[in-house]
Parts: sequence; C-alpha cells; structure tokens
Amino acid sequence: MPVPLAVALPGAAAGAAYLNARMSLWYDVHLVQCALPATLSALWRERTDRLSPFYVLERHAQNKSSADRAFIIFEGKSWTYAQVYENVLRYGAWLRERHGVKPKDIVAVDFQNSDVFIFIWFGLWSIGAKPAFMNYNLTGSALAHCIKTATTSLVLVDPLVASNVNQEVRSELEAVTFVEFDPTTLAGIAATEPRRYPDADRSEDKYQNIAILIFTSGTTGMPKPAIVSWAKCIVGGIFTSRFISNSTNDVFYTSMPLYHSSAAILGFGNTLEAGGTIAIGRKFSTKTFWSDVRTSGATIIQYVGETCRYLLAAPPQLDPTTGENLDKKHKVRAAFGNGLRPDVWSRFRDRFGVDTIGEFYAATEGTFGTWNLSRNDFAKGAIGRNGWIYNAVMGMNLAIVEVDHEQGAPWRDPKTGFCRSAGTNEPGELLCRVSPTDMSRRFQGYYGNPEATQKKVLRSVFRKDDAWFRTGDILKWDGEGRLFFSDRIGDTFRWKSENVSTQEVSEAIGSHPAVREANVYGVELPHHDGRAGCAALVLDEGRGIEAKPEDALLKSLAEHVKKALPKYALPLFLRVMPDMGMQMTGTNKQQKTGLRGEGVKPGAGDESLMYWLQGDTYVPFTAHDWQQLDGGRVKL
Repeated sequence: MPVPLAVALPGAAAGAAYLNARMSLWYDVHLVQCALPATLSALWRERTDRLSPFYVLERHAQNKSSADRAFIIFEGKSWTYAQVYENVLRYGAWLRERHGVKPKDIVAVDFQNSDVFIFIWFGLWSIGAKPAFMNYNLTGSALAHCIKTATTSLVLVDPLVASNVNQEVRSELEAVTFVEFDPTTLAGIAATEPRRYPDADRSEDKYQNIAILIFTSGTTGMPKPAIVSWAKCIVGGIFTSRFISNSTNDVFYTSMPLYHSSAAILGFGNTLEAGGTIAIGRKFSTKTFWSDVRTSGATIIQYVGETCRYLLAAPPQLDPTTGENLDKKHKVRAAFGNGLRPDVWSRFRDRFGVDTIGEFYAATEGTFGTWNLSRNDFAKGAIGRNGWIYNAVMGMNLAIVEVDHEQGAPWRDPKTGFCRSAGTNEPGELLCRVSPTDMSRRFQGYYGNPEATQKKVLRSVFRKDDAWFRTGDILKWDGEGRLFFSDRIGDTFRWKSENVSTQEVSEAIGSHPAVREANVYGVELPHHDGRAGCAALVLDEGRGIEAKPEDALLKSLAEHVKKALPKYALPLFLRVMPDMGMQMTGTNKQQKTGLRGEGVKPGAGDESLMYWLQGDTYVPFTAHDWQQLDGGRVKL
C-alpha cells in the first residue's frame, strides 16, 4: 500500500537528518568547500606569479566597492583598504630608499601589535623583502639568537619594547642596525612619497618559498625560525575565512600576538582574503578585551591557549550607569582559535553567549591542520572532526601511530621495523605525509637548520622510504570522527608502569570549582622509578598563597581527583602558585620545562606552597618530608 506523501516526507527528512549527523555529510562538504578553493588559489597564484598577499591588498584598495571599506581598527582609529595600501607603499619606499632593503632581504620586526606592525610587514612584501617576526617578550641571549638565526642586518624596533634590545643584545650583534620607531623615524616615513615597485621585485617561482620567518615558542630549547611559505599564507587565509564564514560584513577581533602564525595568518590573513575588517588589540588583557570587542563591533573573536580560561576567571564587567552585566552585550557570533580546553568550552560559550566555537589544530612549521566547527556539545573539546567523505579526500595524508614513551618516539615493530596505526580511542602520535623525494613542497622546515628540519621527518613508517612529518603531539580519534588532543610527547610520563597524560589530569583537576588554572607535569623523586604527577594550581581569589588553602578545600581537591582519575594518574603533589607567570608563552600556552626542572623540593620555587597526597587529603609537604623521601624512608 503506498505511503501518503504527507507521511513519507517528514520520515525521509528525519532519516536524512540522522544520516547527516552520523556521517557528518554537511560538515565534510563544508570542509571540502574550504580546502579546494584555497588549494586551487595557491596553485593559480604560483602559476601567475602573484604569490604575495600584497596583491590581494592591492586588489581591494583599487576596487571601488572595497577601497573605502574599513580594513584595520586600532586604538580608536580606522584605516580603509586604500589608506592601508598607501601606507604600505610609503613604508616600502622608505625601507628601500633609507635602508637599502632589497628583494629577498630578511628584516627583523620586533613589535607589539599595532597598525605600524602591518605597514612594516606589507611594506617589506611590497618591495619583495621578507619579514622575520620577533617575539617581543624576548631579550638578552634569546633575542640575540633569533636575530642571528634570521641572518638579518636590520631590526625594526617598537619603542614600547626597545628596552629589550639591551647592551647584551647589541654587543653580540655589532654588525646589525637597530631602528627604533620613535617620533623622528615616523616623521621621516610620513615625509616619504609612496611608491609601487615593479612586479619583478616581488617575483617568486615556487609557492613553498619563504614568505615570513616565524619563531617557535622555544619551550624545549632556543626558538627556531620556522619557514612560513606563500602557500601557507594563502591556503591558511582562504581556508579560515571560509571555515568561519568571515565576510565583508564581519569584524574580526584579535589581541593575540601578530608575531605568531595564529594571529598573523589565520587572523589577519583570513580577514584580508575575505575583504573584511580586523580590529587589533595591542596586547591581550582581561580588562580591555570585551570593551575592545564592544567598541569595535566585533562579530568574531580569536583566542589561543588559555585565553578563554582567563576571560572566564575575570569578574563580569558592569555598565557604570545601570550596573547591568555586560557579559553578553556584544555582537560576537563565533570564537575562533586553538587550545580551548574541554573543561572551559561550555562554560565560556554559556557565560558569554557565543554561538559557535571554531577550534583548529596546527603548528607553524607543520604541514596540515584539523578543524572543528561546533555549535553544540557533540564536538565539545575536539580539535578536529570529519566524516568519511573528507577522510577519503584528505585522510590519506594523516596517521596516528602507537608511541614508545620510553624512547619518546613512534613504536616500531621489531620484526618489520615499521610503525603501527593506533586503534579507535587509542592515543598515538599524529603524523602527516610528505613527499619522500620533495618534502619541501609541503614541509619547508627551519630556516638555515637542515639538521632540525630532518629530525621532524620520520622515514619508512608504513613502507620502505615513505616520509611523514612528526607533530610531536599525542592525539586520538574516537568512533564518531572526532579528534582529541591527549598530550605532547615528552609531557606524558610513566608512573607505576602506566602512561599518564598531563592533559587528562589537567582537565580533571581543572574542573574543580576552586581551580582557576592547572598545569600538570611529572617530577623525578629519589628512589622511585618513573615520574610522579604534580599539579601547579592557581586557585580562585582568596583561596591560596596569602590565605593558604583551607583544610576543607585540600580534602575536596583530593576527593575530586580520586573520583575523576585512576589511581596511577593521581597528582601526588600540588604546587599552589599566585599565577603561572613565566610558565606561559606569549601566546597564552603553558610551559612545563621550568616547573619540571624545579621538582617538588620545598623552596625550589618562589612564592609557592607545596602539598602532597596523604590518605584522603593533601597536606603541606615540608623539608622534613623531603628528607624522608631522599633517604628512601618513604615509598609512594
């Protein structure tokens, strides 16, 4: 008997919706619609010798429909595309005429976020030169190292960070010219006539050529200059603008540092490709973040690392006249970035009324990115997700392999010598395929450091002589197409013959209502194998350091972790700190090296209180307790 149409259509629609949800059909189509135009555009620009995004700026500036559109908003001032273009040509002419900067020269830029940062950056591109972005927090030998490895003879310095270029730096770099952008310098630039240099000065034959040098964070040693290629600038910008649907009607706000690829390529670059407006904050601050967002009319905000946790920890901003809570008084429809932890995800969305989270995973020197556009709890905490369609198109370039934690490297079968793929919900290192004969097409590595570049490539992984880029990160796929971050190789530690994920422990203890931030790491103890878990904590205001944690809170923390974690993963030590301070990078990412090196010996760290797990609570860990451990009289 035929089914009535009125009955059949709703049933078919429901079935299609279910199929779509299970297979991520619409989402895969969206990802392909992001990736395909981005890739084709990079290839076309290579073929037509228009690789520099300078040409995108020029196109917007010379198009009547976009020339007078606001492009940059910074500290109350707005610049149109035409005005930015004119300033870029002026800065480029000044760099060429005043300092003799030539095509392919590398020039260091040591600046906080500002409109001038952009004018310098694109001014260098306008004359065919390459910027090397310096982390403006660096000073002394670390800064000197970065300038040396960039092989530059010219450093452009923001007056606000000029004190970092101290005598130690200058004495190591006697042949380098430092130019501070004081009022005299800016006046000289303003008096320079804008000039567009010929296309030949910007000519590039391959899209893997250097566009920018961006330094790694240096968490495991001195920062290394990662080569950011033209392809990465183009694909990253176009993909991101499509992924978050950035448009000419949007205002993208970032106070993340432009010296890092997240803000430079995926923030500024995506806005340029979209022809939209970017509002730039000089530095991230919980006090100014939301007021900047409201003033600029931002519709998309960018975060990195623990940014959202800090915003959550800050008290609500109130209207000075009415006393109204301003948490949701904004136009933001999406938050985009990387490093949003699962324990913060929903709380951030709910408190600030942000509809969409766009989380991604990538590395500055990496070859691939993963993406998660989330409007509900299904993909909460995932750093990427996709269905079978996208996996069929792109999945052949990714693999998660089992890890030998003792060696800190992928496990290899002793019989075959090959690696083995990790199973569903099994953590392993993420690898990205590169060409074994021409890996530079996808992985350009580190500038002037072939040894470090080769160390990031693993060969003969699944078959003889194949080549894969090592991310150094432990991830896992679940059965629903979601990808979750587990840990960094080297951060995961062994205790009681088990592998302990610092990320998992951080999420568990970080979900306690009194914990503002948790940074977990393994510490060596006398007369014990492996490493014991230690959690550095920042507690809510009034709960730690000056007041000291109350006994009830210490007991509550112990009960909380015992419910959430297996026995071997329990943090045996707590280090209560006033803030993470120097344990954070300039992009709000946690560092563990310093804390790990200090261990748990009382007095090793400044202004911190040490506790250890005894029975059903945490109690103060004293010098006497350390002597007992050191003497082998205590076994944990």
